[in-house]
Amino acid sequence: MSLDQTGGAADAIDRPDVELSLTVVRYEDEPDRCTIYPPSATGDARLSTWLSADYEAVVDLATMQ
Repeated sequence: MSLDQTGGAADAIDRPDVELSLTVVRYEDEPDRCTIYPPSATGDARLSTWLSADYEAVVDLATMQ
């Protein structure tokens, strides 16, 4: 969801689907971490097009809609 110029919710915009991969790294003494990234990225894009977060913060999109 995005915000319009007044800060209110704007209508959803049709966007193309994007394929993403998720890798989970499990730790014994700290929260597990997951990294989300486009699997087709190469070179500089591969090094800069990713997001990592605590695994417990990631939710299934279908359950949140």
